[in-house]
Amino acid sequence: MTSGLPCPLCEGPERRGALERTLRVLAVDDEAPALEDLVYLLRSDPRVAHVEGVTDATKALRTLHRAMDAGQPVDAVFLDIRMPGLDGLDLARVLSRFAQPPRIVFVTAHQEPAVEAFELKALDYLLKPVRPERLAESVHRIVHEVLDSKAAEPASPAPAEKAPDVGDEVIPVELGGITRFIRLADIRYVEAHGDYARLHTATGSGLVRAALNGLEERWRSAGFVRIHRSHLVSLGHIDELRLEDGHLSVNIGGAVLPVSRRHARHLRQLLVRRNRQPS
Repeated sequence: MTSGLPCPLCEGPERRGALERTLRVLAVDDEAPALEDLVYLLRSDPRVAHVEGVTDATKALRTLHRAMDAGQPVDAVFLDIRMPGLDGLDLARVLSRFAQPPRIVFVTAHQEPAVEAFELKALDYLLKPVRPERLAESVHRIVHEVLDSKAAEPASPAPAEKAPDVGDEVIPVELGGITRFIRLADIRYVEAHGDYARLHTATGSGLVRAALNGLEERWRSAGFVRIHRSHLVSLGHIDELRLEDGHLSVNIGGAVLPVSRRHARHLRQLLVRRNRQPS
């Protein structure tokens, strides 16, 4: 008697080999026992290489950004819906704005939000308590989704095609003990603060735990450039370039930031190149 579940052993040899690729997943649930059970089941699946569990949406976003910075993005997020603060549906909306959003599988004790969940393009919807065979089916779907997306990617995607999506990235920042979310496109400049970086927008600023070097590399395609050991700026937000007494600086929304000698030539070249581009 067959179960009707996807069967990797029933696949052809090429597809079966592809199914053996390992996944990186994140589990999010504010209830510790439920989170521990889910993490245990995911780690028991041979197709899953790495599992991390967190208890709220803010920690989830930090984990996802850290994984992207390390060049090891998360393939899928197993997400509870009813959580304090930012709930699972809200988090899914934030993740949908990532340049390369992870697949979403909702894991909940409630059936009511199912319609809204699938409107958010959830890959699957699991009811608690999670049955191992049902979870295995979700993992199978994730594997196929990842494989299909890889197959659909162009061999040499042009950076210009990705650029519009980069600015839609959403970053969680700390502001007076409160976490708020800002779009990368709204960030004017970044200031080094020890182990943290302060992101400045038109309406204020907030801290993220990240090194300036990592942000420079990650946001280069979004138009950010290093002008000083302490500052990273968005080219699109520079109002003017100043030269006073042999010292170069930029004006961004009224903030005057120094440009070091080692970065001055590169900044000028980028600004000239930007101004030559057709609007």
